[in-house]
Formats: sequence, structure tokens, C-alpha cells
Amino acid sequence: MEQFEIVPIVPLSFGDGLDLSFTNASLWMLISLGTALLFFTWATRRSELVPGGAQGSAEVIYEFIAKMVRDTIGEDGRRFFPYIFTLFVFVFLANLLGLLPSTPGTPAALHTFTPTSHIIVTFTLAVLSVGIVVLYGLFKHGFAFLRLFVPSGVPVWLLPLITPIEIISFLSRPVSLSVRLFANMLAGHVVIKVFAGFVAVLIVSGGVLSAISILPLIGIVGVFILEFLVAFLQAFVFAILSCIYLQDALHPAH
Repeated sequence: MEQFEIVPIVPLSFGDGLDLSFTNASLWMLISLGTALLFFTWATRRSELVPGGAQGSAEVIYEFIAKMVRDTIGEDGRRFFPYIFTLFVFVFLANLLGLLPSTPGTPAALHTFTPTSHIIVTFTLAVLSVGIVVLYGLFKHGFAFLRLFVPSGVPVWLLPLITPIEIISFLSRPVSLSVRLFANMLAGHVVIKVFAGFVAVLIVSGGVLSAISILPLIGIVGVFILEFLVAFLQAFVFAILSCIYLQDALHPAH
């Protein structure tokens, strides 16, 4: 499990218990952000009528997220497009870059790292999404936003039962949203490491066992390819669920 260890790169602490160190997690979040900025800046540096590969890829990503927002929230959800676009790209790159192999011999602090394999990162992103829903909903609708917890068509005598359930369901959104992403990324990396351990043990054993090592090696390749798909799917799920939650901010009585 050492691949998930957070290692300080620039130690920085104040008083008792306040640790603001720049860590490998911080580094790879900045790398994810920097990669996105560099790619989209490079891809859109010259807008051409017939786009090249980079511009075409950027436009595909842009239209993919724009369609997701339109289909999920509606035309009035375009104001949330910059947030959803940034959220999807950041989560996808954080997932994807964490799959890069580390160079042997490099310090642990500089090994590739997957920030989304830590629940504090995914929970912060989830709380941000749900926090936007609450703040924007109250700003736009005032206390009428609380109609979200009173489903239309429910008999009055059932409201004392249904309303607490709706409130608990709403408060559990950050937990379910964050655990889904964190658990998938954590499990995928653990499986890859387990298969890698099998290969190492079998090769060291020599003889027939060394020849059998090809089987878990094939398993590593298969899981690794699957993890590329999971990196995209988990970013997509995180973004589209955020869209569904943001719809409640615009239409609480829907």
C-alpha cells in the first residue's frame, strides 16, 4: 500500500497539528491542472475551420461536456458548464496520470501518484458540488429551495416520514459521490500491484513457476487497459451526477 502514501516534498508546519506541507498529492494535482492548461492552450492557439488533431480533440471534449450539461440540466444549466468541464477534465487527468509507471530509483516523493485514490480529495470535490447546489439554490429560490425535500404529489400524512428520508438522502450525496470514485481508483491500483507481486514471486522462483509468470503478466496488461476505461468512466460518472445534483438547484420542485 506504499503507493498511496502521502510524502512531504516541502515540509511546512505551524504550531501543533497544522501541517501545510507541499506533498506528492499536491504535486500531482498541480501536474493534472498544468497538463489540462497546456493541452487546451496549445489546442486552441490557432482556431481553424478544419481542425487538426489537437483542436479536434479539444472540440470533442468541449462538445461532449456541453451535451452532457444540456441533456441533464437543460439550456439554463449553461452557467454551470465551466465548473462541470473543469471538474471532468481534472478528475480524468488525475485518474489517468496516476497510471503512468514510475521510473525505478526515483525518490518515493516523485513516484507517480493518483490523488483521486484518497477519499479526502474526492470528498472535497463532492462537497464542492453539493455546496454549489445549496448556495445557488438558496440564492435563486430562497427558502422555496427547501421544496426539494417535499416531493410533489406526496400525501400530507406521509410528509413526516418522506421529508427526513429526503434530507438524509441529500446529505449522503457527498459520501456516495466521493466513495465511488475513491474506491474504484484504490481498488484498481491494488489489483495491478497484486498481479505485479505474483509476477515477481514466480520469476524469482525460477523453473516451471517462472514460465507460469506469463499468466499474471497478461492479467496486469488486461487490468491496466481496463483502468484506462475506468479512469474515463469514473470522471464521467462524477461529472454527470454533479449535473443531476445541480439540476435541483435550478428546479427544486421538479
